[in-house]
Amino acid sequence: MQITLNLADSLSRTENFSSSDWLREIAFALFQQERVSLSRASKIAGIELMDFQKLLAERGICVHYDVEDFEQDVQRLRDRDWL
Repeated sequence: MQITLNLADSLSRTENFSSSDWLREIAFALFQQERVSLSRASKIAGIELMDFQKLLAERGICVHYDVEDFEQDVQRLRDRDWL
């Protein structure tokens, strides 16, 4: 299987990206191209879900919210005894 990612143009001009910066950019690209869920992308980036959503909003990336995301959110609520 081959996956092609469209990464931000700024990456090619920056040499000081850390591995966490690269993971975050890869997570953004995977999410934007609907290759992974919101939850999975935030885990790849190593960022809390809400913080990841804020970064997506800052970049103007729409959040697509599917059944898998909903089920994960419901499970998190149950795990915390909030539901």
